[in-house]
Amino acid sequence: MTNSSPVVMVTGASRGIGLAVARRLSSPSTTLIITYQNPQSSHLMSASGELSRLNASFEAWRWSGESEEQTSKAVSEIISRHARLDVLVNNAGLNKDSLAVRMTEDNFRRVIDVNLVAVFNWSKSAAKVMMKQRSGRIVNLTSIVAFTGNPGQVNYSASKAGVVALTKTMALELASRSVTVNAVAPGFIDTDMTRAMDEKVREALLAKVPMGVIGQGSDVAEAVAFLVSPAASYITGQTIHVNGGMYM
Repeated sequence: MTNSSPVVMVTGASRGIGLAVARRLSSPSTTLIITYQNPQSSHLMSASGELSRLNASFEAWRWSGESEEQTSKAVSEIISRHARLDVLVNNAGLNKDSLAVRMTEDNFRRVIDVNLVAVFNWSKSAAKVMMKQRSGRIVNLTSIVAFTGNPGQVNYSASKAGVVALTKTMALELASRSVTVNAVAPGFIDTDMTRAMDEKVREALLAKVPMGVIGQGSDVAEAVAFLVSPAASYITGQTIHVNGGMYM
């Protein structure tokens, strides 16, 4: 981060890993902006209350990244209000699981749109600002399944693998302007999605984790916090794996 009052944006931060990241990056001297989809969600109300207690400069916006027009308008609004954008964390994601032979084209495209196209749109819009500033950090949330694959998640795995490639290419394009682009790949993390799994499935997954414990959102948040810190100023185009040794 480049100044004493950084502007930090985290997409999809009303719960789970996104909320953990927002919580970790929140501070009284930071302008924190989160995006959400459902304005009636109890998760949003809970997250807003928690983040407001942590950070006086907190804003929640119902913005979607699937439209480049909307991301461009959203970033313009941020610049109009705050004059800069220092950090973008692309966390918002979606899964619609099914075996490949049963998956509909609509469900394949929908996951690609939310998990990959939106990352491109937000990153492109933010990059234009960060290039002018000659400073900035972009961190993209990918997944262990981008590297291992996972039965029933051909759409999700493909979208997250695309995020890794996008991260590397944008890192090359933005490096000369002192803008870094990195990714974090969570493994088996305690979220609403994993809590909803059948107990036997959870036990089978946990058996594959050498450290023998499920990860927490805070574990992922610490990796993100490192990548947006001055300590990571010479790191770009990389993926940090947070998985307890599940994939090496």
